[in-house]
Amino acid sequence: MSLLQVTWTDPATQARGYLVIDRLVRGVSSGGLRMRAGCTLDEVRALAEGMTAKEALNYDPAARYVPLGGAKGGIDFDPYDPRAKDVLTAYLYAMSPYIERFWTMGEDLGLRQSTIDEAIAKIGLQSSIQAVYPLLDDEKKARQRLADAFQVTVDGVSLDELAGGYGVAEAALTGIEHLHLHNPTAFVQGFGSMGGATARYLARAKVRIVGLADVHGVVANPAGLDVETLLLSRDAHGAIDRTKLRPEDRELAGDSWLGVQADVLVPAATSYAIDSGNAGQVRARLIVEAANMPVTPEAEAMIDALIIPDVVANSATNSWWWWTLFGDIDATAESAFEKIGTNMRRLVTAVISEPSPRTAARHLAAAAVKEIELRFPES
Repeated sequence: MSLLQVTWTDPATQARGYLVIDRLVRGVSSGGLRMRAGCTLDEVRALAEGMTAKEALNYDPAARYVPLGGAKGGIDFDPYDPRAKDVLTAYLYAMSPYIERFWTMGEDLGLRQSTIDEAIAKIGLQSSIQAVYPLLDDEKKARQRLADAFQVTVDGVSLDELAGGYGVAEAALTGIEHLHLHNPTAFVQGFGSMGGATARYLARAKVRIVGLADVHGVVANPAGLDVETLLLSRDAHGAIDRTKLRPEDRELAGDSWLGVQADVLVPAATSYAIDSGNAGQVRARLIVEAANMPVTPEAEAMIDALIIPDVVANSATNSWWWWTLFGDIDATAESAFEKIGTNMRRLVTAVISEPSPRTAARHLAAAAVKEIELRFPES
């Protein structure tokens, strides 16, 4: 049972918003804020539980960073609506007592960190992660280190937009090696921060990206897409600039994304993208969950593929923030990628040898939670 559940209604638009704190560690929880039409309390609750596991899986007794509790926020509203920023600001104002003391949060589906930061400043808070500041040994140095990291760019893309997808790519490469896939191909659904970086680093590892999906549809090429050109020309919402496609690239309908033949499938967009209605179309041998909860339990039971669960595969974004803030890594791409790669391969290797990687991840997380509770019994 969750520690806290809050439901909010925007007086101007009647949009509904939710906050679920699953648990606290040292008085603090961690989890992003999403905005999408149709977001529900049940969805946010499940995501908060997943954040508890995601945090715990990255526990290292020797590290300065001690995983926090899990939490999640959600707003049932269309992020493309011109009123979205006003709804976000009103939601954050309503939740400000929790943000001040208990809930560290950042971007998730439908929201960019820069948009959240703008709203946070507007309502007079220090930061979206200020609840963790009392746990820092030297707050000033820690905040400067994270600020420095956010200024780092790698080949035209900021490090904060690359960390999560780099981890997903490392998870996928570990799965590819485990399955002995030769000359592998991949399809990435979603081309925002997570999907875009995943596609970049899979392509750089010589995995042929045969298809990408965004809000406008699918682009595909069996010989491989020019990922780098498409990445550097996408818009702020991850939409692909179709004028950058080559003559041999194809544009397909949005509902055809599961029909593109690929060894590796990376759902990196919405929750519940693969359900019992379309699970029969899945032909990939490896699914790497870059999005949160993209495969429903009913669909998973129908799919004959190795699935690397979201709590493992997409955990690097969250961990990168905390490793940097607490000083376990430097504010450089090299330090971030080395830590992410090492940690992701360790976690994926630990779960994919088991009959159910999802169950194995759950057991690993539960064991880590117990260890953290013993260390910090006041949590």
